[in-house]
Amino acid sequence: MDMLGGLTPSEFLRDYWQKKPLVIRQAFPDFQCPVSADELAGLACEEGVESRIVIENDDGKPWQLHNGPFSPDRFSSLPEQDWTLLVQGLDHWVPDIADLLEHFRFIPNWRLDDIMASFAPKGGSVGPHYDQYDVFLLQAQGHRRWTFGGHCDHTSPRVEGTPLRILSSWDGEETVTLAPGDMLYLPPGIGHHGVAEDDCITLSVGFRAPTVDDILTGFTDFLCSQSDASDHLNDPDLKIQDNPGTIQPDVVDRLETVIREKLEDRRKLALWFGQFSTAPKSMDIVVPAEEPASTGDVAEAIHAGEQLRWNEGSRFAYYEFASETALFVDGEQFLLKGDAQPFAPLLCSGARVDMPTLARLSEDEALLGLLTTLYNQGSIYFE
Repeated sequence: MDMLGGLTPSEFLRDYWQKKPLVIRQAFPDFQCPVSADELAGLACEEGVESRIVIENDDGKPWQLHNGPFSPDRFSSLPEQDWTLLVQGLDHWVPDIADLLEHFRFIPNWRLDDIMASFAPKGGSVGPHYDQYDVFLLQAQGHRRWTFGGHCDHTSPRVEGTPLRILSSWDGEETVTLAPGDMLYLPPGIGHHGVAEDDCITLSVGFRAPTVDDILTGFTDFLCSQSDASDHLNDPDLKIQDNPGTIQPDVVDRLETVIREKLEDRRKLALWFGQFSTAPKSMDIVVPAEEPASTGDVAEAIHAGEQLRWNEGSRFAYYEFASETALFVDGEQFLLKGDAQPFAPLLCSGARVDMPTLARLSEDEALLGLLTTLYNQGSIYFE
């Protein structure tokens, strides 16, 4: 499949990723949408599924947002057109949608956010706006007209009277209509506006990156949870000073030393980021197995040739230290050494694990025990 329109993944990352938009005709030829509009509406009625309805003109108010879950009769009360249903994290609930992510493995696992579905009748949209993340917009059903272009930020004028960040003075630079199988890539900050030309479904494959606030507060919170965080600043060389109200430069020097020592600990930084970047978006996504398995049960399934795969909402990543490898699964870390280290890249390379290699590695009792732990916590399962 020529998903990138003739570009290799390296060429796409070099020339387009976080740089400029790309329209890809028939990225997924003969694409058949795995979900219907009725199924999306049904999911939007479920507790634990994040959903929203955006109405362009709601009793005279512009671009109004309504959050789910919704009652089934909510959909019968919507206008004939000019509204949109959004269902977040569709890949967490529909395995066929989750399988689409395998085509995007040239982007690191930790960058993935989720796949959002957008259903709209004719005229439906969520208004002109920009996002803070990279997104691939795959047309799954019907047709949507996209206008896009121009860099936007927090200073761009917005429509008043709406909770949404709708751009008020923006015209775009290019307009295209996407048919099923077509895809549009947009980097962060690029203004865009998609309008349904008929009943249509668009799948948004989003890739997140942490904010500076996420990094600073997340890592410092992690450091504060360590056993030495309760240690006090000491001053055994304290000397008499002219004014007791003075904070001496050497005090600031000691503070700087403490902070630098903590912030420059690359091992702790890597361990924190692995846990942070693989944490599930919701605790409802990764649910423990109904019947806990024993190591014998898991070994039997492996040798019987059953296919092991990730929970659709689980996140996997790893980091290689000099003499060990840290495996991160759903916000937890597991340190692997020696012959166990290849287990991490095997498990993280894709949603479906290479079973012959896994069968060989799982002869190690410790790794079989780890697999059993991941199975029982709901991060993996046998198809």
